[in-house]
Amino acid sequence: MFTQVRASETAMGVENPAHGTVFAHAPRCTAAELDAVVADVARAFPGWAALPLESRRRHLLACRDALRDAEDAMADLLTREQGKPLRHAHAEVRLAADWFAHTAELTLGPDRIVDESAARVTLERVPHGVVAAIAPSNYPVLLAVCKIAPALLAGNTVVLKPSPATPLSSLLMGEALGRVLPPDVLRVISGDAALGARLTAHPAVRLISFTGSITAGRAIARSAAADFKRTVLELGGNDPAVVLPGTDVQSLARALFDRAMVNSGQFCAAVKRVYVPREQHAPLTAALAALAEAAVVGDGLDAATELGPLVSGDQLGHVAGLVDDAVRRGARLVTGGRALERAGHFYPPTVVTDLPEGTRLEEEEQFGPVIPVIPYDDLDAVTARVNASPYGLGCSLWGDPEQGAAVARRLHCGTVWLNTHGDLRHDVPFGGHRHSGTGVEYGPWGLLEYTQITIHHLALRGKDEGKA
Repeated sequence: MFTQVRASETAMGVENPAHGTVFAHAPRCTAAELDAVVADVARAFPGWAALPLESRRRHLLACRDALRDAEDAMADLLTREQGKPLRHAHAEVRLAADWFAHTAELTLGPDRIVDESAARVTLERVPHGVVAAIAPSNYPVLLAVCKIAPALLAGNTVVLKPSPATPLSSLLMGEALGRVLPPDVLRVISGDAALGARLTAHPAVRLISFTGSITAGRAIARSAAADFKRTVLELGGNDPAVVLPGTDVQSLARALFDRAMVNSGQFCAAVKRVYVPREQHAPLTAALAALAEAAVVGDGLDAATELGPLVSGDQLGHVAGLVDDAVRRGARLVTGGRALERAGHFYPPTVVTDLPEGTRLEEEEQFGPVIPVIPYDDLDAVTARVNASPYGLGCSLWGDPEQGAAVARRLHCGTVWLNTHGDLRHDVPFGGHRHSGTGVEYGPWGLLEYTQITIHHLALRGKDEGKA
């Protein structure tokens, strides 16, 4: 069972965002300890990579069982350190366990690409070596497993560093998985951003898989370039939802609200802004505001809670700052818009409209429970507005499927959803364009990111070759 460390200079406090106070401590990995961990993981790589694929599959299935056995303890820690409702924490751990099983079904067989009388050429996918996996605070267990599972199946060994805001559930996961994996195939370390920078710059690391901010992603890309490390970077998005002309907005208000408020808005593929035809703007805004006012915000350990707190005081300040800036510039606050007067990092579901063009709330990712509702008069202009964003993770279109399909082809982003949003699947690739990142995750496409190509070229000589 995971044992929390004592408060000390070598430990870091972990806050319960529902209370705003430290409730536990996690170890702070030093530079020397990092070097030792990476060395251990590098030594474990040849033996792990040499195992048959079927053996690695069995280990992934054992990881699934280990997470299922640890579900109750992990979900409790996850809610206490991240804030999400306990039932959602249980769902995250279960989905992470299932992700191991889904990944175990994938294959990496060699591919004979030339088979001629003079030559046989085989393409093989081989592992990189040590993978640095850096997971964010919004879904720390699931998004870590989305990196660990394909990395291990491909034959890599992994050092996982969770967010300093949410290390406890990941450390517990590391203990659970360590009991069913060979020694040092997976190690979990905890620390601040400086530790992450040292990990990604470590010469033994050959691939970096990171989910987080654009700022951190840029720093990782610069560091990786110096040593030609491979990277998979999922850097979030500012996903718009576009309501098509003639759509019944009353019928889709609940779906838009729920997809904006997933995890209190702390979801890379949540709806971050809504564009709606001007004649339907007022009824949709009113419907969204009514849903916001009815939502139950509270401690994730309270069974009645629908939306928990933001994960940190810094995130609360970021969300509040974007809303305050928009209001100062003339936007109209429909409901919410002020941090709740209670302990913890609570911001209410908020609906803002009449935004002047170019506000930060429209152009930046708020990563919180705020819905900007923006009327439009011309669909082509909205399409251009969406494509002008530096983000390019996802976008959704709501209304007639045929009209939506035509508009979808003009959008520049990784995923276009029609009449849904943020519907991520284990068997569908997910990744962004432009500042939203590089590479993809999930399914066989994501698995290939954790491999590199080796070609085996065999020259076949005929029996008469070389005779006069």
